Parts: sequence; structure tokens; C-alpha cells
Amino acid sequence: MAESHQVSPVALREARERTIKALCTHFAEDHLDVTDFEDRLDRAHRATALADLDALLADLPPIPATEAARTPASASQRPAAPVAHLRERGLIFSLMANVTRRGVWAPARRNPVFCCMGGVVLDFREVALPPGPTEIDIFCLMGGIEIIVPPDLAVDASGIPIMGEIKGAARWVPPGPDVPSLRINAVVIMGAVEISVRLPGESKRDAMRRIREERQRKRLSPPSV
Repeated sequence: MAESHQVSPVALREARERTIKALCTHFAEDHLDVTDFEDRLDRAHRATALADLDALLADLPPIPATEAARTPASASQRPAAPVAHLRERGLIFSLMANVTRRGVWAPARRNPVFCCMGGVVLDFREVALPPGPTEIDIFCLMGGIEIIVPPDLAVDASGIPIMGEIKGAARWVPPGPDVPSLRINAVVIMGAVEISVRLPGESKRDAMRRIREERQRKRLSPPSV
């Protein structure tokens, strides 16, 4: 417990980022199944001491330099995270139209999303978010919204569906203001909002196949003694 008071927030944040990148590489190399991977990511985001982060990698094999160099387009391939959002507010509006934000783009601190009889795709896999929450406030009427996040991004999702659907619940809540996170609040009327976790460059079909194969391997693997 004493270590959490001695280590600086910057050092802890950098160690957390290194640990998350390493976990992404181990997941890509099939050293972790989906459940274990998400559990370790959750613990990494909640860690308050360097020893807690080291423990998440202690039982995993070392990563060769060649494998570490090709970590699956994780945070290492994103631009450097800004210290703060460039804008306080940024409206995303779709009226019987399709709107897509993909690749490297800069969300505002608070992003109202209005979608009526249209479609919106917000892809955060190549986005470098500053510390603290980035808010997505959704009003969706007879439309569809997809939000794609990488495995290492903390997500807090809530909403009210009225004759509609919200897929994808909160995976974890970050422990403090120094951790980038996505906070999603949605009101959905006769529409749908889907929050999906994918590796960078991975299609929806590829993600479904990967998760299905991971589950099959887990069912077929002999129980540990």
C-alpha cells in the first residue's frame, strides 16, 4: 500500500500503458483468452501500485522483440495523446444520412450525437484521448449508432432504450482523472446503439470469428488441476 503513495501519477500512468500494450500483444499471440484478457485489462486500469501491474504479466511468457514490434496496432500506433481536449463541445448530427468518424480524429471533451433515421459510426481505435473522460451524449430516434473501441480503452456506458436497444454494457470504470476513458450516455427511441470492442484493423466479422474461436478453445481445453 505504501508504494501507491510513493510512485508518481506520471510513472504509474506510463507503467499502466506499457502493461496494457503487453497484454494486447499476448492476446494477439493467443496467450490469453477473451475472458482472461478483459479481466487483466480491468485490473490494469484499477491498479494503484507498480507491483499490481507487474503481477499481471508475471505468469506470461516473455515477448520477443520481433513480436513486440508488431503489437496489433494498439496504442503504440496512435498519435501522442494530447494533454487536454482541443474543443469543449463537438456536435455530430445525422438526419436521414450516414456519418462516420474513423481513423485519426479529435473528439471534443463533450460530444452530443443526434441521429434521426440515419446512421453514425464512431471508431476510437486510432484516437489518442487525453486523460479524463470523453463524453458521448446520444439521442437516437429510429436510427443506428455504432461505437467501436479498442480493448485498452476504459468505457462507462449507460442509457435508456424506449422500444430500442443498447448493446454493450460498461466494462470498467477508470480509477481516476489521469486515465483516458469514454463515458457514453444514450437515449434510444425505436433505434439501436451498439458498443463493440475490436482490435485495430479488425472487421466486425473477424472480431466475431476471433471471439467464437476463443470460446471454443476454452471449452475444449482440459480443466486445470
